[in-house]
Amino acid sequence: MTLRLIKGMRLVAATHNPGKAREISALLDGNYDVVTAGDLDLPEPDETESTFVGNAVLKARHAADRSGLVALADDSGMSVAALDGAPGIYSARWAGPDKDFAMAMARVEERIEETGRRDANGELRAWFTSALAVAWPHGPVVAVQGRVDGRLTFPPRGDRGFGYDPIFIPDGQAETFGEMDPDLKDRLSHRALAFAKLKAALID
Repeated sequence: MTLRLIKGMRLVAATHNPGKAREISALLDGNYDVVTAGDLDLPEPDETESTFVGNAVLKARHAADRSGLVALADDSGMSVAALDGAPGIYSARWAGPDKDFAMAMARVEERIEETGRRDANGELRAWFTSALAVAWPHGPVVAVQGRVDGRLTFPPRGDRGFGYDPIFIPDGQAETFGEMDPDLKDRLSHRALAFAKLKAALID
């Protein structure tokens, strides 16, 4: 089996998150026929692994085996230094069953205030991680990971992006991911860094 993603092939993005699906499609440069797990009414698997890569592989394997299509999955989250890396792989769970990220961001702020911890420069250091996995139906899986570092700001700023984007300012930038032009975010983000590795591995 040749482990390559051929332009024009149909891929299933193993997500029910429309914001994440948009980013995945953009990062693939429109060269693939992308459908989502939500489009195919595939159930969401329980994310039982202890790492981003483990959960990405689990989701890709689940979607590929059930759809019969090559599947691409992302597992990503925000880690906060003052919270010893939390919420990390539990980033989505902090938003609850209704995916209320306003609540999740408020929870992050509350937890940070409880610790009173900042770095030597008074900043709230944080990072986003994205693990990507591509799985062939009942076949192999290829996984890569990207990370972008930055700092947090409160209150949240901007209504672009999704998730924790409105409180995260990547290093070297003045805007949060929630304020930033989507094209710029697509070049800077943890997911973009992971996609660069994925393209190098699987795309001519």
